[in-house]
Amino acid sequence: MGAIVGFRRKVMKRIVCLGGGPAGLYAAIAFKKALPGASVEVFERNRPDDTFGWGVVFSDRTMQGFRATDPESHDAIVGSFYHWDDIDVHFRGERVRSGGHGFCGISRKLLLNKLQERAAALGVKHTFQHEIEDLAPFADADLIVAADGVNSRTRKRFAAVFEPDIDVRKCRYIWLGTKQRFPAFTFAFEHTEHGWFQIHAYQFSDDLSTVIVETREETWRAHGLDRASTQQSIEFCEQLFGRYLDGHALMSNANHLRGSAWLNFNRVLCKRWHTDNIVLIGDAAHTAHFSIGSGTKLAMEDAASLVKHVAHATDVQAGLESYQAERSLEALKLQSAARNRMEWFENVARYVHLEPLQFAYSLLTGSQRIGHDNLRLRDRQFVDVVERDLARRFGLSEPRPPMFLPFKLRGMELINRVVVSPMAQYLAVQGVPGDWHLMHYGSRAAGGAGLVVTEMTCVSDKGRISPGCTGLWNEAQRDAWKRIVDFVHTHSAAKFCLQLGHSGRKGSTQLGWERADHPLPEGNWDVISASALPYLEGISQTPRAMTLQDIEEVTQQFVRAAQLGAQAGFDMLELHMAHGYLLASFLSPLTNRRTDEFGGDIQNRMRFPLQVFEATRAVWPADKPMSVRVSASDWAEGGLSEQDLVTFARALRAAGADLIDVSSGQTVPWQKPVYGRMYQTPFSDLLRNCVDIATIAVGNIYEADHVNSIIAAGRADLCALARPHLADPSWTLHAAAAQNFSEQHWPKAYLSGKSQLERNLARAAQMIGAV
Repeated sequence: MGAIVGFRRKVMKRIVCLGGGPAGLYAAIAFKKALPGASVEVFERNRPDDTFGWGVVFSDRTMQGFRATDPESHDAIVGSFYHWDDIDVHFRGERVRSGGHGFCGISRKLLLNKLQERAAALGVKHTFQHEIEDLAPFADADLIVAADGVNSRTRKRFAAVFEPDIDVRKCRYIWLGTKQRFPAFTFAFEHTEHGWFQIHAYQFSDDLSTVIVETREETWRAHGLDRASTQQSIEFCEQLFGRYLDGHALMSNANHLRGSAWLNFNRVLCKRWHTDNIVLIGDAAHTAHFSIGSGTKLAMEDAASLVKHVAHATDVQAGLESYQAERSLEALKLQSAARNRMEWFENVARYVHLEPLQFAYSLLTGSQRIGHDNLRLRDRQFVDVVERDLARRFGLSEPRPPMFLPFKLRGMELINRVVVSPMAQYLAVQGVPGDWHLMHYGSRAAGGAGLVVTEMTCVSDKGRISPGCTGLWNEAQRDAWKRIVDFVHTHSAAKFCLQLGHSGRKGSTQLGWERADHPLPEGNWDVISASALPYLEGISQTPRAMTLQDIEEVTQQFVRAAQLGAQAGFDMLELHMAHGYLLASFLSPLTNRRTDEFGGDIQNRMRFPLQVFEATRAVWPADKPMSVRVSASDWAEGGLSEQDLVTFARALRAAGADLIDVSSGQTVPWQKPVYGRMYQTPFSDLLRNCVDIATIAVGNIYEADHVNSIIAAGRADLCALARPHLADPSWTLHAAAAQNFSEQHWPKAYLSGKSQLERNLARAAQMIGAV
């Protein structure tokens, strides 16, 4: 690459766009509008009318943004749209329709032609059938916009700088067209002897539709499609999905029909999007799975953002940094949604046990960007049918918000699906809960949650995380807990769950609001773990690797604590096997380096945790349920695998576990979790639908809409909320009033507050409706 010039010029003179797809063309249009005097050029390797897709989908909301960037191209595109509102899901011979989704389709070729015409009218220079072998001809360019797609040569050339992360996904897909008209965006699922196939089909003109056929890689190979020509693949798809084609043929727009046209989706995200005067946009920088239809949208919005930040920047480098900061955040959000939706389709076999209505609901909310409330805004009738169906399954005569459905495990019945998460208070004295704990748990139980879970209550003094942690190894602690249990049972409809755990190598540390995970300044006790590995290298104590005697002693400590918990009157018992504490340290290969029968493969690593579970289940009352909290992912390379997780969950179910509380992480300090709304819910979804065991979803669930969506879709049976309950002990009561659910239990002393809250909310709703 030659020397880079002009980075502090106020006016750029030459801008080169590599790639003539929607991203490159839209960038050229926006730059030419912003800088009429600049030379803006587009170089494309293909001919003007070449395209390798059929239709492109935009939402109504997306088009509003395009209007603001360039009204002329917006109007030209909109004039060629085919618009629809409905989504049809065909499954097991039934069609479920949901309306109000507001999408529009356009031929990809026509879209390119409209953008080419608009760019040419502005004076953009086009060069087609031009391969870019190197960037030397553009050494005088102020900016080189790499819009050269998912297989970007520019990204590959500067891979050491851009640091692309490319994940080749599990499905194969083929992009086809047909003259069959689809009045709604159509998803259809067909089962074969080797697995499931699905189509994503939508109309984009008066007489043409896109049909994307997708299936798992192993299913694709089992049918011999890896050896099939494009024409043979088309014939296979026509036969499999013939009922939806009404006699119409499927078509490919590939240049030839020899060889396979099936592709794997590559999820691409770059750590850095620019170097010197080169910047990535669109699929060159990131990709979003076609199941949410946002690839072209993202690319064109990238272009608009790039021009906004760079066209008139006095410091182009600073402008490029601002562009990446803005767009990478949006890309991450959409990639997260696209990942969730993509994985739904990759694992469709996980959901085929659902009835067609719930199957469709699960699909529609699979990205976790669309929830119960949003679906209601789009199609109230559809959501009403879903709620009536859920109520019917639980023997209820009237529908209600899903979060207020009852739930039963063994002899325990919950009035709703809301759980108060375990939240360490660090205020116990010698393990004894006091008045603070009575207030804390009592107020949240009175606040309407169906289930309240104690903080991790430690089975021995040396099993505590900190000196302020609660415990249950003696009668004084039992009696203190019984006082709280009795209060909860007397003054609320909530059930109370005891969570037992042992801190392991993460024990003997300071209080949570001090230096968390750091050893005590003085008075430390010895710590134990699966292996002699400190949590914080050079800071934490090095634990002693547990001996066989230690294993037996700790097992008996759990048994004793469970017996005391039963005496205290708890309704449910949960064992903490997550977050890197003692039992979890055996499960993860990152913390278990043992070479005896308790180390090695997952069968050995889960031996001790299962031993503890079986021993406590044996002494816990048979009519009371037991749960296990697990870290479904360590969020670190080499950690617990998905298959390990499923294997352990199946073993727990066989041992008598009724419920799995599905958390993640905190196993090692170098974890790299991918945070977001409901970010751990997919793990709950996995276990509930693969292992057939009830689950609790946790992790950044903070709205009633989240709970309703998760429960209605069958991603979990219960939803645990922590921080919302710290801020509002009566979170559930407020959620009930906001949703006009008057049957939620309120303490008798608070009933006047209930009626006033309901009146105020009704009045506020009337005022909004009158505006």
